[in-house]
Amino acid sequence: MTEREITVSQAIREVQQFILQTHPESVIVGLNAASPAGMFETMTGLVSEFGSDRVVESPASEAAVTGIALGMASAGLRPIVIHQRVDFAILAMDQMVNQVAKWHFMYGGKFKAPMIIRMIVGRGWGQGPQHSQALHAWFAHTPGLRVIFSSFPRESMNSFYWSFLDDAPVIFIEHRWMHLVKGLVEESAPKPELLPSMVRRRGSKVTLVGVSFMTVECLSAARLLESREIDAEVIDILALTPLDVTQVVESLQETGRLLVCDIGVCEFGVSAEIVAKVLSLVNSNVPVMTRRLGLPSVPTPSAPEASAFFYPTAVSIANAVLDMFAVSEKLWFSETRTPHELDVPNSRFLGPY
Repeated sequence: MTEREITVSQAIREVQQFILQTHPESVIVGLNAASPAGMFETMTGLVSEFGSDRVVESPASEAAVTGIALGMASAGLRPIVIHQRVDFAILAMDQMVNQVAKWHFMYGGKFKAPMIIRMIVGRGWGQGPQHSQALHAWFAHTPGLRVIFSSFPRESMNSFYWSFLDDAPVIFIEHRWMHLVKGLVEESAPKPELLPSMVRRRGSKVTLVGVSFMTVECLSAARLLESREIDAEVIDILALTPLDVTQVVESLQETGRLLVCDIGVCEFGVSAEIVAKVLSLVNSNVPVMTRRLGLPSVPTPSAPEASAFFYPTAVSIANAVLDMFAVSEKLWFSETRTPHELDVPNSRFLGPY
């Protein structure tokens, strides 16, 4: 089958285009849905192609828009809701947690709320405490919501389509630094396929588990560790609900060491849940070592010089692994990227809007 290389943002745009073309019950609604800026190039040209009745620009009223989408879903439509920041989506928590997530249960299956709620997370441009949070653990803690991550282009495209067809409401988390990540996709229609996790790199000495963009950092860390003769396996977590750690368990039983790297805060977070579930399933006769890496329990700093020490990177992941192997700190890696490069990774990094 013929393949082509595209970015994650292109993959999300193309799958939405396919959905609008083939599913008349679909509608996209939200802040900047029809903006010329194109929502990090994930919405470019869609309003021109399908019109403002299918791609609906909304006021900055997240609770109202989410409530409208619930009404649409109850009436037979399948809306795609855009909350440009997870921080903005907090204003719609009552609608999402008390209404959308519970609609099917509360009404005995007579109503359902099939929708995708897109949320953007991630860092950049010193946006600090109120515009760069990662709150995916909040939503995964709510029964009735599915939580799916964008990943590389192929998996992003297929999982988005799977999410659209699912009758449950789906929180679809997109990391801004993932939007420009490239990968191969087939020259065919998207497949409704959700892979809860997948092995991105084979290794035998340590298991690195990445959540969202941390998978990219884990792959970079694995390349660094090669110079220390440590062969790392990298596993990408693509879904929190449902959470399937089968591949992680199988890998850990071979490597004996596990490092889970999350884009969110460690305490009471996703990394803790992954480790707890893995340890409950791993063979108790196999000695294992587990560690977690994520954000510290302080608000996100705005200054690049401070945020350079706030976010885990490939270097901090690799050094955490070296520490697990009791390698002398003299052999640890040093960060070569400047604070500016750690805040704005390249000239194509779009935004902040």
